Amino acid sequence: MTVFENSIALPDLENLSIEEQVAQMFVIRASGHLFDQQIRFPIWEPPASELRYLLQEVGVGGVLLPVGNAGELTVRAQQLQAWAKYPLLIASDIEEGVGQRFEGATWFPPPMALGALAAKDITRAQQYAEEMGSVTACEALALGLNWILAPVVDVNNNPDNPVINIRSFGETPEIVSSLVSAFIRGARKWPILTTAKHFPGHGDTAVDSHLQLPVLPHSPERLNTIELPPFAAALAAGVDAVMSAHLVISCWDAEKPATLSEKILTGQLRQKLGFDGLIVTDALVMGALANKYAPEEAPLLALEAGADILLMPLNPAAAIKAVCDAVAKARISPARIRKSVERIWKAKRRIYEQGSEKNSNCSTPTVQESRKTEKQPPAFIEKIATPAAAKTVTSILRETMITGGTLPLRLEQSSASAGLRNLILVDDLLNCGFIGYHTPAIAFPQKLGYQLILADTQSAATQIELLRKSPVPTLLQMFIRGNAFRDSAALTAAAENLFKTLLISETLIAIAIYGSPYILERFLTLLPANIPYVFSYAQSIPAQALALETLFGCF
Repeated sequence: MTVFENSIALPDLENLSIEEQVAQMFVIRASGHLFDQQIRFPIWEPPASELRYLLQEVGVGGVLLPVGNAGELTVRAQQLQAWAKYPLLIASDIEEGVGQRFEGATWFPPPMALGALAAKDITRAQQYAEEMGSVTACEALALGLNWILAPVVDVNNNPDNPVINIRSFGETPEIVSSLVSAFIRGARKWPILTTAKHFPGHGDTAVDSHLQLPVLPHSPERLNTIELPPFAAALAAGVDAVMSAHLVISCWDAEKPATLSEKILTGQLRQKLGFDGLIVTDALVMGALANKYAPEEAPLLALEAGADILLMPLNPAAAIKAVCDAVAKARISPARIRKSVERIWKAKRRIYEQGSEKNSNCSTPTVQESRKTEKQPPAFIEKIATPAAAKTVTSILRETMITGGTLPLRLEQSSASAGLRNLILVDDLLNCGFIGYHTPAIAFPQKLGYQLILADTQSAATQIELLRKSPVPTLLQMFIRGNAFRDSAALTAAAENLFKTLLISETLIAIAIYGSPYILERFLTLLPANIPYVFSYAQSIPAQALALETLFGCF
């Protein structure tokens, strides 16, 4: 089976056993790489033999691929489809473009950058959001993905939110609704699925549901005013799926998280908002659920609540068996399973059977087509990271960068004879794909004689002692944004300590912040007016290059 071949026909549901129907409701996580020795998270990513069994014998309905290389992804997608009993949903959290997860493709600035632009020019922001959706969809299809787990529809009105943060399009329901709708319009130009997340709204939390269970005490009136309008806008724009949030909405259901609440998924989303597309859970391995519910019980409760797709169970085979056993014991009816699989089949038909000739322009070539042009690069390469997409990325970066102080930074201002230090802070040095000796954050200052010092949450205290013992003119670069499964509170504290230490010693000569605007706001209250600074919502290589070219002046 080739990836995204428009003529693929799905079998009649009558030919699927109840076990096969249940398996279709599960989307499991797998490594985005081809070989077992490349697996980064063995607890969640099964080896090839187990993965092949789940797809080929059990008939799992979909796969989530987290990270990888854009070129390798095409082969990985073909491999997974070849193993699968039935055509797969292949999903990824590509909220900022395919390049956010798969190196080489286009990586857009985070959605909040467009929200900031919308406050000044809503029409231009909408145009960028629609182009972002279209480019993301086209590149995803070209590489073998068919389900975008985006856009984020949450209104991030809590500056202390550790996980949504700049993933949101903004702080007001009006801006978020407008840009979410534009993103979906762009993506729907292609035969690919989109997802509004995280229902009914994860923006006003100070707790990361990957780690703990947040509780929102808001009234129904507040939810109707702030949290729900962007979801209504996404539904109106034709979004294919809605992802549930692992948090408690006290006024609707004080007992169960939204993912496990029939009152919320069925009562609010299905009945009140009238959504009849796919309801997908957020990852079932997340601490908000895993800390309280058994791995086999959470999928059952989510299914009873109204979910159609059960995402990333800790033990897929055991979870599938638990649902099948529940059907056998009449806890869950076959009709309930059938209803969800009908929705899944409808979504898969949109991908596999309804693609037009125009949409096939972004599909992956068949093996036979590749052999005919074996002396030429694969056709999909022409669809990835195009000059037009790169130009859009650069435009967004330029229009949303924030600067201040005395720019550009001059070496004579920094007492170059005393030596120079380039101190870079990230949350985890071992899990940081945007920093390397080739990237501008390191390479640009190195050309000017800056000595590199790398720090993360674990080593920040040691670096503070070094700064105190060896005061040297220092460029401070900080990469701070919400990251899943990593509480940002410790990183923020480390950043504040480094920043204040440099201020006290009067060795801070410039600062570059990549990520959260809330960190910039916090630091600006203490930063002397003459010290130059640059801020970018993005952490990518183009963002680093633009920020440092602005800081130092063009090379």
